[in-house]
Amino acid sequence: MKTLNNKTCVVTGAARGIGRAIAARFHKQGANVIITDIDAASGMAAAAEIGCRFEMLDVRDENQWRRLADRIPVADVVVNNAGITGFELGTRAHDPEYASLEDWREVHRVNLDGTFLGCRYAIAAMKGAGTGSIINISSRSGVVGIAGAAAYASSKAAIRNHSKSVALYCANQGWKIRCNSIHPAAILTPMWEPVLGKGPDREERMRAFVADTPLKRFGTADEVAVIAALLASDDATYITGSEFHIDGGLLAGAAASPG
Repeated sequence: MKTLNNKTCVVTGAARGIGRAIAARFHKQGANVIITDIDAASGMAAAAEIGCRFEMLDVRDENQWRRLADRIPVADVVVNNAGITGFELGTRAHDPEYASLEDWREVHRVNLDGTFLGCRYAIAAMKGAGTGSIINISSRSGVVGIAGAAAYASSKAAIRNHSKSVALYCANQGWKIRCNSIHPAAILTPMWEPVLGKGPDREERMRAFVADTPLKRFGTADEVAVIAALLASDDATYITGSEFHIDGGLLAGAAASPG
């Protein structure tokens, strides 16, 4: 069903992974999709393959958001997906004791500042019509602590809370602009490749990472995209300020049965 027919949808960080899957799902369901990314080459390639439009965007840069607003002044759906873990350039300390202030700030600049600016852009792009859907991609790490990735966990927790503030603000203005957050856990995307590697122990590593997950597997980007498509559609007009966990049952509790 074309549940997003003729809706203008902006998806950040959509050159690969979850963002790309969301863009592809939106396009399949009839949306006019604009994907953005800091990686122009990969972004243009993804847009060409999906059949949608690409716009260069560094979500940290307020001026680039202003340029996007000039080029796309009206939107029905905005997905703030762009984010980093902090390990993109290799292994470095991200624990509470040894993480550098520079590394801490950079993760927050991309993940949190980028989402803040994206929400602000979305409100401006939607308030004329008084309706729309803002979807912020948080993480399981926004609900629980991560000892070795403190900045990432902190930024995703802030996204979780900011989504609720945006939802309440829009409702208080009398707009039908909804804001919700999605919290994926272990989703098999290119972000995991440096950790999993390509060696003979890859499958063993994969099993180890999901050993505590009740469903005993990684999730897929398409499984996240399905939830995003629901929240973007008019089937979800009574859902705002909510959070959706896609984690294979991880947060439900222990999967072990009494022996």
